[in-house]
Amino acid sequence: MVNKPAGNEWLKAHYSLLNFSFTHSSYIGNNDSIELTSKGNINQVYGPKYAVADDTPILHLLFALKYDDLNLDFLSAVFALIDANEINSFISSTPSGRYARKIGFLYEFLTGKELTLEIKVAGNYIDLLETEKYITGKVVKNTRWRLNDNLLGTKDFCPVIRKTRAVSALLENDIRQSIEGLEKEFPEDVFRRAASYLYTKETRSSFEIEKEKPSPDRLDRFIALLHRAGSIPSEELLSKIHLVFLQNIIVDSRFAAADFRGFQNYVGEILPNDEALVHYICPPPDMVKTMMAGLQSAANKTTGVQPIVRAAMLSFGFVFIHPFEDGNGRLHRFMIHDVLVHDGVVPEGLIIPVSAHMLNNIKAYDQILETYSKPLMQRIKYALSEGGEVTVQNASEVEGYYRYPDLTPQTTYLAEIIHTTIKEDMPQELIYLLRYDEAKKEIQKIVDMPDRDIGRMLVFFHQNRGVFPKRRRELFSKLTDEEIAAMQNAYRRVFEIV
Repeated sequence: MVNKPAGNEWLKAHYSLLNFSFTHSSYIGNNDSIELTSKGNINQVYGPKYAVADDTPILHLLFALKYDDLNLDFLSAVFALIDANEINSFISSTPSGRYARKIGFLYEFLTGKELTLEIKVAGNYIDLLETEKYITGKVVKNTRWRLNDNLLGTKDFCPVIRKTRAVSALLENDIRQSIEGLEKEFPEDVFRRAASYLYTKETRSSFEIEKEKPSPDRLDRFIALLHRAGSIPSEELLSKIHLVFLQNIIVDSRFAAADFRGFQNYVGEILPNDEALVHYICPPPDMVKTMMAGLQSAANKTTGVQPIVRAAMLSFGFVFIHPFEDGNGRLHRFMIHDVLVHDGVVPEGLIIPVSAHMLNNIKAYDQILETYSKPLMQRIKYALSEGGEVTVQNASEVEGYYRYPDLTPQTTYLAEIIHTTIKEDMPQELIYLLRYDEAKKEIQKIVDMPDRDIGRMLVFFHQNRGVFPKRRRELFSKLTDEEIAAMQNAYRRVFEIV
């Protein structure tokens, strides 16, 4: 028996929705099997007993809801093509059925159209999303379908985050406990100094990711902004008036915004031949305000959800909407800190330098952004004028991709880098400070010179991997060659440089 597509794969072929891809694809064959693709998706073959009784859209839709991963973007495309009478008939045949109610709710949620119910729905309330398979939001009871709407957002913006093994395992790590462990392991003054330094490091890294060299006053403004992380509720942070205020703080005053953008923008670069290389087309301007309102609603609907999940959902949701011409990336990374502090897993006065980790592993950061942008670029149709202006030509076909993203990869990524930063990067900074203090004392034993000179000497050693640069010799003309050699040996001994 040749494997036959079922569920979403059957619907995809039936409606010629060929540009969609799935995290889970189903087929009917002779034997059960599961295959993991090179992209990390699952192809699963079910035995004959799972065969769909009749190849109709409604029965394959039912199969998809039972066995495939929820893909709201794809469902919105299917519901735009399926005969509503077929849905009405199916619901009327089983008005209390679990999946009949889910189909009815999702149809109205995604299309904005109301179905004609011949028989009133009855039965106990059921959850829309299975809590063992998905991260869920606060329950909103839907009396029409006798259903608990536990989605993460609203029709304006509603991401899906699956409880994969990786996500579930990462969310078991206790961030607050890990931070408290660091505080106990290192002296209080060292930890305090490191915390202060990390604000500056995070600021410089966030600008460097954007390949910017800001003026000292802009650096100071961003550091001050990071110190305010978590000070207001997330839903207020995501209000237009506050986001405009934040954007004005961190960008050059010439590019300060007064509102969300009212023009089509894109992320890309200009090549040497003056042609534009487009990496990502942002949502069309007429979607931006409703999507930003949806992001704000998602912040409300996910109160109490794991902080890392909220940080990933809100920060990546924001940067993919790209509501401003400038400053989106820095605001996106600021939101990570804001949520973690606001939700109580990172204490006030401390920052986890995620931007520094992203900068040091920039390919991984670019890849997680491309995980979202590349599938879109395969579906979107656009025109690019000689002046560099973009026009989206099939906005209705890609609207669901913008509004209903699967942010599971971004959640996994953020959880991984937060835990790696706490486990590896921050201890390295603390150990460096301890060794710096020790090396400073050792150098002072050799020659009791001013702190400024000791600091400069240590900087030169650090920049040159424990070797004093000869070109700097004139700066230390009062020292003998023997003294400098002794200082170099002391530094290498303290920092364990062979």
